[in-house]
Amino acid sequence: MCGLLAGVVVAAASFPAAALSGLAAKASSEGFASLPSELKEQTSPQLTRIYASDGKTQIAVMYDEYRSDVPLKEISVNMQNAIVAAEDHKFYKHNGVDFKGLARAFVNNRNGGDQQGASTLTMQVVRMSMTYSASSPAEVVAATAKTTERKLAEIKYAMELEKQLTKQQILERYLNIAPFGNGAYGIYAASQIYFGKKPKDLDVAQSALLAGMVKGTSLFDPTTADGNPRAKERRDYVINDMLSLGYVTADQAKKAKAVKVARTTRPIGNGCTSVSHNDWGFFCDYFQRWWMSQTEFGDNTYERERRLKSGGYKIVTTLDIDAQKSARKRIVQQRGDNSVNALLLAAVQPGTGKVMALAANRKFKLPTDANPNPLSSDPKKRAAGARATYPNTTNPIITGGGDIHGYQAGSVFKMFTMVAALEQGVGLDFTINTTPRYVSPLYLDSGAPAACGGHYCPGNSSDKEKGPYSMWTGFGASVNTYFVPLQEKIGAEHVVDVAKRFGVQFREPRDNDLATNAAHDWGAFTLGVSASTPLDIANAYATLAADGMYCTPTPIQQITTHDGEKLKTGKPSCTRATTPEVARRALDAARCPVGDQAQLGSCAGTGTAKAARGVVGHPVFGKTGTTDAEKTASLVVGTTSIVVAGYLVNPDWQAHTDHMKHDVVNPAVWNTVADYMDGKPSEQFKTP
Repeated sequence: MCGLLAGVVVAAASFPAAALSGLAAKASSEGFASLPSELKEQTSPQLTRIYASDGKTQIAVMYDEYRSDVPLKEISVNMQNAIVAAEDHKFYKHNGVDFKGLARAFVNNRNGGDQQGASTLTMQVVRMSMTYSASSPAEVVAATAKTTERKLAEIKYAMELEKQLTKQQILERYLNIAPFGNGAYGIYAASQIYFGKKPKDLDVAQSALLAGMVKGTSLFDPTTADGNPRAKERRDYVINDMLSLGYVTADQAKKAKAVKVARTTRPIGNGCTSVSHNDWGFFCDYFQRWWMSQTEFGDNTYERERRLKSGGYKIVTTLDIDAQKSARKRIVQQRGDNSVNALLLAAVQPGTGKVMALAANRKFKLPTDANPNPLSSDPKKRAAGARATYPNTTNPIITGGGDIHGYQAGSVFKMFTMVAALEQGVGLDFTINTTPRYVSPLYLDSGAPAACGGHYCPGNSSDKEKGPYSMWTGFGASVNTYFVPLQEKIGAEHVVDVAKRFGVQFREPRDNDLATNAAHDWGAFTLGVSASTPLDIANAYATLAADGMYCTPTPIQQITTHDGEKLKTGKPSCTRATTPEVARRALDAARCPVGDQAQLGSCAGTGTAKAARGVVGHPVFGKTGTTDAEKTASLVVGTTSIVVAGYLVNPDWQAHTDHMKHDVVNPAVWNTVADYMDGKPSEQFKTP
């Protein structure tokens, strides 16, 4: 029966133009038996869900095909019955192939009727599975081409599949793989897009509408401008078949047919510009850039993106919803989204590198022609018609990447000099009798604003800053003429090395060249002239709070595959950047700038952000930073649980003439830390 009927009748029925003599060869039992019977299967593309650190709050979904498999028990019985009524009345009776149906289709097709294929649900599962399992364009064509070979292969695969799976398993596969139009693949997507509900909640009318669409997603699309009367006709046809098969009563059928056909779809976001809350977009983008850099997910960016958008991962990130909400709130209290200047905050957990928050006074979205950003404040860029990054941008302005190299952050870099000095045995009580302006005998500079007579001659922010300072008081008061000679004493190359170990990236080509080839002569490095980002500095200071362990910044808490396997990729990756003793001593001095008390020595009343300790209400450490002409203002404040760094910058034109003020960036930073620490037990830093 398989040989003769499948070979001659079935193939001829599906393709009446084929020569029967050719089909006879295919009809032999030997020829049919020689066809492969094991279906090479590959899971159909599945959407990936991105969650916050609580594992429940969904940040975004990413997909090539909007599809998410669900078990049959989570699909309405109405939907199960509707698809059988629409596609395969004898589904529960045949063994994968409806031979009478094939013969009937053969007669109909030969007599000039509408073309019929007579494929069962099982055969359709086979066809769609073959398509998704294809590894080349040629295999895709072979899996969908109207040929005798393909039809015979479907028949044999279908019969084998019926031996391996139950009817319920086959029905589940069908409902999860079938396309329903308007970007909906599988029943989960269809129920979401058309009705905004879960598959288990579909009623008779909704189930019949969706089941009817499988036959022709465009032909029976209910969302066309004219309402498409064919959609209702097809739905009612399916309802009538459900009635004839005993799946619904006459009263249920009547009520279902009276339901108005929905003509709209629910838009489904895809990617970081469609996050649940817009201010999560910068974190989402950071995660996506991180993923695209991981070789574990493919040898190239194409493979990695395909894995992300079709792998069906559940990704729990490190985004702390409360910390993020607070950071965004505290930012907009200081600067609105329409400000030319950007207030950027990054939060990191010490000891893990987990990125807890990334916020800015910007909307994470692309500007449009209809709603463009203002022209750039940079005269050269403005003349060329370039637009600014406010209020809308998708640039990684908080974390860096691409052509975003970062910003000069000022004196927050003095911490690297302090660590390098401590590593060489210089004590915290090392004293320098400072002057308002220092003429460096080592560093030569004839072109910079701080040059004098061919030498590098940095000054302090005030002429009152002079006299003897230790590391505690010099760091607390941010005395430039203490740290430049200290850097001379220990060697700038060692300071640069500490910065590298603590995670500074040197993205700017000129900075990278100096750090690589001329670090010894980089006299201004200690004053923070190298470009960095808030994330760089937050994580560098978190290294102190982690007893000298540097942890690579990560947006990942847990990645789980579609099959439930938990991956190790993205887990904390930490290396020792300096000794615990050096880290504790540096942190002890770093308590002075933010109004806390050192455990070993005395801050002597110094501090450039003294209010931080009182606002946070917990032991804190940190540092302020200001660049020449106040083009940038920065502050980093940390506890044992969180470190937050904030920059006030102009991302579009760093040669601007605005004066960045600490009364803007400081409250945003310390209030974010205070909000996070509210209600948490006070924890003292380890004693050096």
